[in-house]
Amino acid sequence: MSGSPTGQRVIFNADDFGRSHSINEAVIRAHREGVLTTASLMVNGEACDEAVALAKANPTLGVGLHLTLVMGRSTLPPEQIPGLVNAAGEFTNNPVAAGMKCFFQRSLRPQLAAEIAAQIAKFHATGLVMDHLNGHLNFHLHPVVFRILMRVFDGWRANPDIVAADVRRLKSTEAPQEDQSLLTSAATDETGTATFLSPRRVPRGDRNVAPPPIRLTRDPFWLNAKLARGQLFYRASHALIYNLLSVRAPPTLSRLGIRHTDAVFGLLENARVTEDYLLKLLPRLPAGDVEIYSHPCLEKFPEEFAALTSPFVKGLVKKLGIQLCRYQDL
Repeated sequence: MSGSPTGQRVIFNADDFGRSHSINEAVIRAHREGVLTTASLMVNGEACDEAVALAKANPTLGVGLHLTLVMGRSTLPPEQIPGLVNAAGEFTNNPVAAGMKCFFQRSLRPQLAAEIAAQIAKFHATGLVMDHLNGHLNFHLHPVVFRILMRVFDGWRANPDIVAADVRRLKSTEAPQEDQSLLTSAATDETGTATFLSPRRVPRGDRNVAPPPIRLTRDPFWLNAKLARGQLFYRASHALIYNLLSVRAPPTLSRLGIRHTDAVFGLLENARVTEDYLLKLLPRLPAGDVEIYSHPCLEKFPEEFAALTSPFVKGLVKKLGIQLCRYQDL
C-alpha cells in the first residue's frame, strides 16, 4: 500500500447529470451528504432544466458539459445534421459504429462541428460556469471530435472575450446573418474548422469563456487489476483504447493552457465504482491530481450513490488528508 500523498487533490465527478430525475437527486444528495464535487451535464437530457436549477441552488457543485454524440439526443434539428441522427433527433446507440462513421466519412465533420458548437452554446445559455468538459462514453477523445474541440479552445485562447452565440438561435426559424450566430459558419465550414464563435463581447476575466479543463481518460490498468475482478476483456481493451487516444493529447492541451488531471479512475469499473472499490483505491492513488468518476443513480446504480455517501469513504478521505476539489480549483 503506497499511501495517498497528504493534501492530494481529488475530484469526485458524476456523469449523466440531467439525464433523469433519479440521477439528479442522486447527484445533489451525493454532493450535499458525501464526497461528490462535480457533475457533467447532458444539455439535451430529459431532466436538464431540473439539473440546472439544482446546480444553481448548490453553487459549490462544479458543473461541466457532458458532450453527447452517441446514445442521446441532439441540440440541432435532424434536418441540419442528418448524417448524425435519425428523424427523431436521436444519435445511434452503437458507439463503435458511430466512431467509425465519424472517422471515415469526412462529409460528417461540418455536422459534428455544428452540433458540438450547439451543445456548448446551450450550456453557456444556462448561465453556469463550465467547470470542465468531457464526453458521454468519453467520445470527446475520438480523434475527429478532439480536433474540433481543440480548434474551439484555440479560438477561446486567442480571444478570451469571445463567447458562444445566443442559444435562442437554435430554436429560431429566422435564418441567421453572417457572424450573427455560432452555428452559421460551423454548419458551412467544409474543413470542419471551428470558426463558429460569436463576436459578442463580455468583460475580461469571465471564467465561463475560458477554455475549460478536459477529462484525459487514462485509467491505470495494472492498478485496476489489483483492485477489481471480472470483465477482464472489457477492462484491458478499454485501458488500451483510451490510453492510445490520450497519449497525443497532453502537448496540445499544454499549448492551449487546458488543464487536466494526472489520472482518471472509473472507466474500467464500468458503473461498478462501489464502496469496496473506493476503500481499496484511495490509499493507492498515484501522485498528482486525480478524477474519480461514476454514475450515481437512485434507481439504476444505487451502489455508486451509496459509495459516494459512505461514512467509511468520507472517513478515509479525511484520514488520508485528501483535498476534495473541482476542476476549476486546479
